[in-house]
Amino acid sequence: MRSPVFEEFDPAGDCDCPGCAHWRRVLPYSPGRPVGHPAAARTLVVAAAASMAIGAHAAVATAAPHVAEQPADPLVPAGEEPDTPQGPRAPLHGPGGQAAPPASPARAPATTRGEIIERARKWVTEKVPYSMTAYWSDGYRQDCSGYVSMAWNLPGNEWTGSLGKYGEKITKDELLPGDMLLFHHAADPQGQSHVVLFGGWTDASRTSYLAYEQTRPHTRRATTPYAYWSNSARYVPYRHKGLTDTSDPVVPDVAGPPAAVSRTPFPGVAYFGPGADNAYVAELGRMLAGRGGASFYTSGPGPRWTEADRRATRAFQQAQGWQGAAADGLPGPLTWDLLVTGGGQDIRTEPAAPPAPASHGVPGYPGRALFRPGASNAYVTRLGTQLVRKGFGRYYTTGPGPRWGEADRRNVEAFQRAQGWRGGAADGYPGPETWRRLFS
Repeated sequence: MRSPVFEEFDPAGDCDCPGCAHWRRVLPYSPGRPVGHPAAARTLVVAAAASMAIGAHAAVATAAPHVAEQPADPLVPAGEEPDTPQGPRAPLHGPGGQAAPPASPARAPATTRGEIIERARKWVTEKVPYSMTAYWSDGYRQDCSGYVSMAWNLPGNEWTGSLGKYGEKITKDELLPGDMLLFHHAADPQGQSHVVLFGGWTDASRTSYLAYEQTRPHTRRATTPYAYWSNSARYVPYRHKGLTDTSDPVVPDVAGPPAAVSRTPFPGVAYFGPGADNAYVAELGRMLAGRGGASFYTSGPGPRWTEADRRATRAFQQAQGWQGAAADGLPGPLTWDLLVTGGGQDIRTEPAAPPAPASHGVPGYPGRALFRPGASNAYVTRLGTQLVRKGFGRYYTTGPGPRWGEADRRNVEAFQRAQGWRGGAADGYPGPETWRRLFS
C-alpha cells in the first residue's frame, strides 16, 4: 500500500470561498474563540492512493494551493498601531436595521469623487464620536470601516475584510481624492486593521496627504505621512468600483450650480504655481474673488497661474491666522477645503485711509493722537494690517480692526523692541520713526 501524501498550504487572508467567507464573518466575534481568520492555521490535505491489497477504490483528495498576497505580519510594538478597533459586517442602523446585503458578489453603487469627499466632510464637520458599536443617524457604524462605508455610499456597514470587494487595487501614483488606503490585519482584524480616505497630496514629493478617518475621539481630517503613521508598507490603495469619474475630478463650469462647485475635491499641489495652466487655477481664482480677493485681479481670474493668484491665496491664508510656510500663497488641501465649503474667514480688504498731511515730515503718519485708548479710525486698521504683514501680529486674537486696543499696543511695542529701542522709545505707541520704519 502506498503511503499517504501530505501537502501544506497557507490560504490567502481574503480567500473568497464560501467556507472562508463564512468563518471570516463569524469566528473573530465568537465568544471564547481566538481572534483571527481560521484559515491562518496550517491545513493538511491528504491524498490516498487506491489500495491494491484489498481491491478497494479510494477517491483522491486534491486542493489547489492558496498564495498569500501579503507577507506574514512582523511583530509591532504595542501602541504603534491605530487604536481603532472595528465591528463586523452589519446592516444599516445595526442588527435591528434592514437585512445586511449579501457578502458576494459586491456591487458598488454609482458615485463620484466629489460626492465621496462631501460625505466624508459631513462627519468631520459634525465631529461624529468614535464607536465600534454605535450607529450614526445615517445608519453607518461609527468606526473606521463604517466611516468609509458611509463615504463610499455602500448599502451596509462593511469591515476591512470586505471593503476591498467594492474597490479595485491601484498604485500610489494613481491615487486621487475619494480613493481609500486599506490595511487588513488578517491575524488580528478587529484590533489592528484600519482604513482611511485619501483627500489629496499635500506636497509635490507625495510624502504626505490629507487623510479623512474615523478615530478616537471623533472624525478628523489631518495631514498624514504616506501611507500611514505605522505599518505604512501594509496599506493598499483601492478605487471605488462604481465611480463615474475615474480620472481627475472635473471642475464644474462657472455657470454651474453652487452645490456642484462645493463638491470639487482638491486636485493636488501640482496643479498650482508658476507655469500651471488648467481649469483648477481658474476655479481657485473664482473662489478667492468670492471671498474678498477680487481686488487682487486686474483681469480674470483665468486658467493660467499669475502673481495675482498667489497674492490672493496668501491673503486668504493670512486671514485664517496662518503665517510663514502655511501662508506661502500656494493652495494646499486645507486652503482648498475652506474655499469650497465656505469655511474660515474671508479676505480682509484694507480700507483706504483718508488723505492726511504728513506729520513730522513722515508721509502718511497721522500723529500720535489717533493711537490712544478709545481711538477708532482707519489708521488703526492700517497700522495693524502692516504689523501682521511684517510678522508682528502675534497678540491679535481677532482683527486687526479700527478700534485701538491692548493687542495693538503690544504688537507695536514688539516691533519697536525689534529695532533695538528700550524704555520710552518702546512704549507701544507709534511715533513718526516707528511709522516710517514700519511702512518703508
